[in-house]
Amino acid sequence: MPANIPLRHELKFFVSPKQHFLLSRALDRVLWRDPNGDENNEYHIRSLYFDTIYNNAYFDKLDGVQNRDKYRIRIYNMSDKIIKLECKTKVGTLISKRSLTIPRDLCDQLIAGDPAGLETTRSGLLGDVFREMTVNLLRPVVIVDYVREAYLHPAEEVRITFDKQLRSGMRSIDLFDPYVPTIPPFEHNEMILEVKFNRVLPPYIRDLLSTYCHDALPSAISKYTWCRAYEGMEA
Repeated sequence: MPANIPLRHELKFFVSPKQHFLLSRALDRVLWRDPNGDENNEYHIRSLYFDTIYNNAYFDKLDGVQNRDKYRIRIYNMSDKIIKLECKTKVGTLISKRSLTIPRDLCDQLIAGDPAGLETTRSGLLGDVFREMTVNLLRPVVIVDYVREAYLHPAEEVRITFDKQLRSGMRSIDLFDPYVPTIPPFEHNEMILEVKFNRVLPPYIRDLLSTYCHDALPSAISKYTWCRAYEGMEA
């Protein structure tokens, strides 16, 4: 990972509908809503995750490997106006994310597993994708859909999100097809709370979390691995 990419804290919890109801209303009074949200402060996220021919990202997560990467292409509200190529890196207990806006034609090329031309790129992220596609046969493996509700604060770049209605596109890789059949990986449509910040979580936000989610325990939740669980690779 490039040395100039900042590392951040990321905490994840499963929360109940009651916890979401109480905490979201408390956060709405003290934090900013995500400007990408609608009137309900929600927007749809679809990610197409990539993995190597050996499913390294999948098995590294299950095995608890401390330093690992995940590559994905992400769109919002089923639109191709903004397409993000991203690499999320975990270093010990910290995370970082590199992100690059790419055009539709490059997106389609990457989904097809074609690295042609990337060998001359000046982008470090695209260079890494070229290496992974040519050396480790990186290719798209699963669509991950969900609805996000987000709250922000500039102090320590705090970002608190509730991810709802998680669904797996199973074996489809048709990122832009709104009619791709999807299934929920959770039995009870569980909701995921994520708390991201730079160095220290501001005390008043920490107090809100402990007040309304005091019995929620941090969990190593991966939407990616949950959405591939139907493949039965755990064994």
